[in-house]
Amino acid sequence: MPTVNAEPEVLWRPEKPEQTATARFRDWLRERHGLELADYAELHEWSVAELEAFWSAFAEYAGVRFHQQPSSALGTRTMPGAQWFPGATLNYAEHALTGRADDALAVVFAREDGLRDRVTYGQLRAQVAEARAGLRALGVGRGDRVAAFAPNCVQTLVAFLATASLGAVWSSCSPDFGAHAVIDRFAQIEPKVLIAVDGYHYGGKVRSVLDTVTQVREAIDAECVLIDYTGTGSLEGTLPWSEFTVERGELDFEPVPFDHPLWVLYSSGTTGLPKGIVHGHGGIVVEHLKSLRLQMDLGKSDRFFWFTTTGWMMWNLLVSGLLVGSAIVLYDGSPGYPDMSALWRLAAEEGVTYFGTSAPFIQACLKAGIDPRAEYDLSGVRALGSTGAPLSPEGFSWIGEHIGERVQICSVSGGTDLCTAMVCSAPDVPVWRGELSCAALGSAVAAYDPEGRPVLGEVGELVITEPMPSMPLRLWGDADGSKEREAYYEMYPGIWRHGDWITITERGSAVIHGRSDSTLNRGGVRMGTAEFYRVVEGFEAIADSLVIDTSAGGAEGKLLCFLVLAPGTQLADVEPELRKAVRSELSPRHVPDEFHLVQAIPRTLNGKKCEVPVKRILAGTPVEKAVSLDALASPEALQPFIDLAVERSG
Repeated sequence: MPTVNAEPEVLWRPEKPEQTATARFRDWLRERHGLELADYAELHEWSVAELEAFWSAFAEYAGVRFHQQPSSALGTRTMPGAQWFPGATLNYAEHALTGRADDALAVVFAREDGLRDRVTYGQLRAQVAEARAGLRALGVGRGDRVAAFAPNCVQTLVAFLATASLGAVWSSCSPDFGAHAVIDRFAQIEPKVLIAVDGYHYGGKVRSVLDTVTQVREAIDAECVLIDYTGTGSLEGTLPWSEFTVERGELDFEPVPFDHPLWVLYSSGTTGLPKGIVHGHGGIVVEHLKSLRLQMDLGKSDRFFWFTTTGWMMWNLLVSGLLVGSAIVLYDGSPGYPDMSALWRLAAEEGVTYFGTSAPFIQACLKAGIDPRAEYDLSGVRALGSTGAPLSPEGFSWIGEHIGERVQICSVSGGTDLCTAMVCSAPDVPVWRGELSCAALGSAVAAYDPEGRPVLGEVGELVITEPMPSMPLRLWGDADGSKEREAYYEMYPGIWRHGDWITITERGSAVIHGRSDSTLNRGGVRMGTAEFYRVVEGFEAIADSLVIDTSAGGAEGKLLCFLVLAPGTQLADVEPELRKAVRSELSPRHVPDEFHLVQAIPRTLNGKKCEVPVKRILAGTPVEKAVSLDALASPEALQPFIDLAVERSG
C-alpha cells in the first residue's frame, strides 16, 4: 500500500484556537488540576496515558449527573471487560432533557414532502412524559426492550427518550428494511413493545409498510403502537399513537448503573444473523458528551444536522445533540429529492451550523456539478461532518470550493461497534486535504503490522490499545463472550482490532484506506479499496464501482472491476483512460484484469458496498451462505455476480 509522507495542502485552520472547546477544557484542567497541556496533541497524549484521570476530569467538567457517585473512573482495565465508573448510577434521558429553558428550541423536523415541525425543550419534555406513561401502561419497566420500526421523526425520538427514562432498552430499524431484516434483529431481543409507522416518504412517493408491520408483529409477539405517519391505513389490534400518549404523565428518570443497557445496535448482517451490539447508559453519556462538546464544539447556540436513518448509528449520535443543549435537525426522505440540493436548501432555511452527511453523498454532489453556496446562504455552516466511507481528496476540495473555504471539514471514522468516532476532527487542529485530522480524546488509536507492532507513516491495522467507555457491554446472546472476542480481539489478544486499514502520520492525522478484510493484494503489494474507488469514481462517466480481488489461499487470482456507467456512456469510451489512471495513480499491479458492467452495486441497508459477500459468491460459496439477502438494500443487484459465478464454475 502507498505510504503517506508529504504534507498535503492545509484547507482549514482555526481562526481563534484559544476560544475553542478543547482550549477551554485545557484551561480548566490547568486551573482545576494544575495540568499544563500546550495544545491538542498534548491533551490527547495525556488522555490516553492517564485514562482514568482524563475520564474522571471530563465527567466533572461536563457536569455528568450521577445519582450515586462512582468509587473510581475505571475499575477493571482489561479488554474486553473494562469496568467504567463502578458504583455510579445515572440516566441518559435525564442528561438529554434537563438544563434548557422550556422555550429553547430542541428539535427541527423536516420531511421531503415539505412537512415541518419545531419542538421546544418544554414541549419535548411533555411529549416524553406522555410516551413514558404509555409505555408504563403497557407494562414496560427497567430492562424491558422497546423496538421501533420507524423513521427519523419526532415520535421516534420521543419514544426513545421515554424508553431510556424508564431504564428500558431501545432498538430501532428504518422503515425501508424488509420484514426478514427487521425480524432478524428484533426477534433476538424479544421486545415487549413495538413502535411502528404505517408508511414512509421517499423519492416523492408514499410507501406503505403495513404488510411488513403485520409480519413483524406475528414473529415477535409484542404489543404494537402504530403511528399515523402517512395516512396509509391502520391495523386491527394495534394501539394508535394518539391513544398511547393520551395520559399526561410525569417526567421522571430511573437511576440505573453506569453499565446498564441503553440500546442495541446491529452489525450489517451480510453474512449471517446481525450481531446485537449492546451499549450502556453511562458509556454513551460520557463518550457522546466528549465527542459532541469537545471534538465537534457543539453547544446551546448550534443547530446540529446529520443525514441518517434510524437504522444507522449516526441517528444515535445525532439525537445525543440534546446532551449538549443543541437543537437537532431531523430529516426524513431522500437526500436527492426533488434534486441534489435538497439538504443544502434545508441547511440554509433552518440555519444549520453543523452539517453532517456521508462521503458518498459528497461525491454524488460533486458529480452532479451543483454549487450549493451559489444558490443558498450557507454562511451559518461552520463545520461539515463526513463519514460512512473515506472522503476523497477531491471531496475535501469540493467542500471548500462549493460550501465555503471557512467551513471546517470533519471527516471521521468510527463505527456501530463503538457508536462514536475514534479518528476525527478537533476545533483547534488543522484540516489537511484527504486526511482525518486527529485521534479522538481518550481513544488510544494505533496502526499495527501483522506481528502486532505499531507503525507510523505506514499502512497498518486500525487498533485501539486501551479501553473506551462506549465499547460494547456485550453482544446480545453472547453469554460466554466468545463472539465478542472473535469479533474484536482474535488477531491481537487484549487489543481491539477494528477491521480498517489506517495510516497515522507524524502530524497525528490519519488516512483510512478501506476495510482490511477486502484488501487488494497484488503480487504482495496491498491496496485498500478506498484508494481504488477514489481513482475510478473520479471519472464523471462512472456512477459507481466495486472491485474484487479473487486471490485466495496464497494463490493470486484476478482483479475484477464492476462498473455502473453514467447514462449514454460506453465502456469502450472510458476503459483506456481508466486503465491508464489506475496504472499511474495506484500501481501497474492494480490495473483490473477484467471490467464488467452492471446496473447497480449491491449495498447493505446502510449503504456500504458488499465487497466480502461478492468475493465469496465469486469464489463459489452458495448465495445463502455468502450473504443474507435481507441485509441488502437491493438484493436483485447481486444477480449479475451470481450469474458470473455460475458461468465460471461451468
